[in-house]
Order: sequence, then C-alpha cells, then structure tokens
Amino acid sequence: MSAKQSTIGTVRAVFLDVDGTYADYGVVPEGHVRAVRAARAAGHRVLLCTGRPVSMLPSSILAAGFDGLVASAGAYVEVAGSMLVDRRFPADLAARTVAALDAHDAVYILEAQEALHVPPGAAERLRAIIDAHFRKAPEGPVGSSAILDAVRPTTNRTTVPFAKVSVFDCPVAMERLVADIGEGIAVVANSVADDGRHAGELYQRGISKADGIAAAIAHLGIAREDTIAIGDGANDLEMIAYAGVGVAIEGSLPELMAIADRTAAGPQQEGLVAAFAELGLL
Repeated sequence: MSAKQSTIGTVRAVFLDVDGTYADYGVVPEGHVRAVRAARAAGHRVLLCTGRPVSMLPSSILAAGFDGLVASAGAYVEVAGSMLVDRRFPADLAARTVAALDAHDAVYILEAQEALHVPPGAAERLRAIIDAHFRKAPEGPVGSSAILDAVRPTTNRTTVPFAKVSVFDCPVAMERLVADIGEGIAVVANSVADDGRHAGELYQRGISKADGIAAAIAHLGIAREDTIAIGDGANDLEMIAYAGVGVAIEGSLPELMAIADRTAAGPQQEGLVAAFAELGLL
C-alpha cells in the first residue's frame, strides 16, 4: 500500500484520463466499464479527467456512468450534471491564436463543449489524419467517429468561444507557433497526430487538469489526499503530481513515471481492473 493511499472505508475520488488510460483508440474495454461501475457501487466517486471537450465524448465512452468529468484539460468541470467551471479563451487570445494558425495554414480544431470547429479548407486534411491514426487500432477506425461526427466546418472562427485547440498539422514547430501567438498560450503534445507532423494541443497558460480536480473535489467534499489520478500523457503531469495517489500507465512519458506513486497496465490489458483492486476501490 502506498504511503499516500487513504485508509480502508474512505470515500475516494478517482480521476481517469481517457485516451491511452480508460480507452484505447477511443474504445473502452469491458473490464474498465465493470471496474468503474464496481467502484461507484462501493461508494467511491469516479470522474473522467480528459483533454477532450464534452463534444468529443461519445456515449460509448460515457456508458459506464460517471460522477462527473473534467474536460478540456481542466477548462471545464461538471459534477452530477452541475457545471462548475467553463473557461474559454479570452477574446484577444482567441483572435491571436486563430490568426497565427491561419497564417501558417495549419490543420486544427477549435474545441468547444458544444462542437468542434475546423477551417472549411482543412476539413478533408483533418479527416485523413484522424482516419490514419485510428486505423492503427485493433478494432479499426471506429474511435474516429467521436471526433469527426462533432466537427463543424466554420468560416467565421473568430466568433467561436473555445476552450482548447488541437493542432494536427502545421508547417512550423509548435514552439514557433506559440511565439507567434504570444502571451497567455501554452502547448503540450497531441495524442492523435503522432506520426512526425508538427502538432500539439494549445491551451491557456496556467490551466491544468489539477485545477479541474480541485474544483470537483471541493464540490464533492472530498479531501485532496483521498484522490486518485490515473493517466499517461503530457497533460496528466499536473494531476498526477496533485492527487493523493498518482498512477502512470506503463510506458508513459518518463517525466510522468518519475512522479507517479505506482503504475498500471494500459487499456489493451484492461489495466484499470488490477489497479482498482490494488487501490481498494472494488
């Protein structure tokens, strides 16, 4: 038992990253569904904590039933149907971001909770990139529909209120793009565009999944030391460091592995089943 793990009988709040943790290429293994339902039946609170916006979370991912979610990497928080946080890019930052992306003819999505907005001229290139990524899945490209079905070709993107941006292809490195946008923007690696393109996720500097967790547990009345966070990506660093127990998926970034209290197998091995049992959640 980890020194940071709470005593038996304590109600814990469990925060699960989606891609590469709870789901594999957008497909949730049955063992993970059963584990979530069993943990909730035992009295624990289980929430998704993802970089995806609500509009990119299909019923197939939500089917297990959750007590809430942290979406858009901390910019949106919902618990038991009540929206607690909904932070969008301020108008000036949004305008600078769209202008820089368009100046470089980037393939990108403006991610809002209601829909995903893409430049009309980039829609076909986006579909090709996403289909190519999800074709690597054992089940084929079924997980791509969660993204593509919510995409809206949007001409006037300067009026769209968005929480985060996924860049799938850009002629210049993300560092150059961030410099062009200027103050207030930050970038992490993108989990979809993984074949050598210049890609990343742009978000408001200073917002992270840890902020979303803090808002959720304040609402739930659960102490920080009684939280468990499980993830595998660059945008999981803050939440793994923040949680009472941080769990990294095996093969995650070295920086994530270095700060985690323990590890778990990936979704292809239904790793959350064993992890939930070891953590006393079942």
